[in-house]
Amino acid sequence: MTFDYVNQGDAVSLTRPDHPAFVETDTAGAALGTWTYAEFDTAVRATGQWLREQGFPIGARVGLVGLNSVRWVVAFYALQRAGLVPVPISHKLPRSGVEYILTDSGAVAVFTDERALSVDLPRFPLEEVGCDLAADPERFVSHRPAPTDAAMFLYTSGSTGRPKGVVLSQRSHLWVLEVRAATPPPPGNRNLVAAPLYHMNALANVQSALATGVTSVVMPAFDARGYLRAIAEHRVTRLTAVPPMIAMLFQERDLVQSLDLSSVTEVFMGSAPASQSLFDQVRAVLPGARVQFGYGTTESGPIAFTAHPGGLPTPDGSVGVADPHVELRLVDGAGTVVPDQGVLEIRCPALMTGYHNRPDVPDPVTADGFYHTKDIFRVDGDGFYFFVGRSDDMFVSGGENIYPGEVERVIQSHPDVLHSAVVPVPDEIKGTKPVAFVVVRAGAEADAEGIKRHVLEHAPAYQHPRRVWFVDALPLSSTNKIDRASLTERARKETLDDLAR
Repeated sequence: MTFDYVNQGDAVSLTRPDHPAFVETDTAGAALGTWTYAEFDTAVRATGQWLREQGFPIGARVGLVGLNSVRWVVAFYALQRAGLVPVPISHKLPRSGVEYILTDSGAVAVFTDERALSVDLPRFPLEEVGCDLAADPERFVSHRPAPTDAAMFLYTSGSTGRPKGVVLSQRSHLWVLEVRAATPPPPGNRNLVAAPLYHMNALANVQSALATGVTSVVMPAFDARGYLRAIAEHRVTRLTAVPPMIAMLFQERDLVQSLDLSSVTEVFMGSAPASQSLFDQVRAVLPGARVQFGYGTTESGPIAFTAHPGGLPTPDGSVGVADPHVELRLVDGAGTVVPDQGVLEIRCPALMTGYHNRPDVPDPVTADGFYHTKDIFRVDGDGFYFFVGRSDDMFVSGGENIYPGEVERVIQSHPDVLHSAVVPVPDEIKGTKPVAFVVVRAGAEADAEGIKRHVLEHAPAYQHPRRVWFVDALPLSSTNKIDRASLTERARKETLDDLAR
């Protein structure tokens, strides 16, 4: 399938106009309504015509901030097809964070919910998006952009500083859709989307679903009990989520045991490491589902790894082998290519154009066109890649490099552990030392000394956590990854409190 730039990658298939494109739910998973492909297309064209009548110049940026909804998706597509550039913004940011991104991106307006903003911009209510707008969809004609024109700005989470606006071209994101559409899903597939649409993970999944005629079940935000109810009520076949979200599902034992979850045939996890315990639990709860683990970045897109061409099964915890559509390499700290373990670099047509308005940020793309991800991987003899950790997360304890992901995998191999996070705390002798937050599997029991002994038995002594705190769930960032910054601060305070006693 080839996508026309006129449609901005909007492959709304009117060959099946009455097929449901979206089922919208509330946070509890109950249906709020269904949108057919024809209804969605009409809403996009009506909104696009209305935007055209506002007189914004071609290429102008427009913010988009609110909970997940079909109207959010309508606004996103209408902006692109009207020749404007959507700027999705995390609704979890404080007002100052939203306003920073609107100002930094040079937005001329913003689609939003009822949140108060002090920026002097036209504000368009998301609840009025679609056919409620006073515009004739039949008059609308899509803008024809150049392949190098900006298709969207996606802002990084800003965990290490100010959020950076990643500029993605028309060519880059249409290439992703074409590659994904080359392997269409089985008829009748239903995706459950509860991860935030402002993040590459959920947005790319919705775009791919529209491109291949799949129905997306859209929740406004993730709620573990609502997510489980949505699977059962709407007969969802494909789950896409970060591992902490999946781990939270299994804490709801009553619903896991009482609901019919047999419709699920595929579970795709990504954006963060997953433990062997989590893989085992997914298979126990969803025995008819194929479990996949993936990887992608905002700067280089969601296509990097795939299944083994020779049919070898992908080991649990591996993201697969190099996808034939991309070029991958591992490098050491000096940028020299290494064979077994190093920082992943990727070159493909999905690469970003650059960071908007950030001359202070070093270009992460090498002179020969590879994006330097800062993610450390190892590769085995069969070509399977395994995520080791972020070079940014690495800390030094007594002269030894500690990658939290490596320690977390050891902790999570303990039979009673579901999930964990390892962070550093200051230490007068070693500089820093590792501590851990642990989520125990439902119905299991564990103690801190047992966790420490387990790590000492299965890893170098310097990696074992000096303190272990048990929590019901790990805090999540705005992209539903583990919020390491808040855990590091909590660990620091807990350690200081202990010293003060």
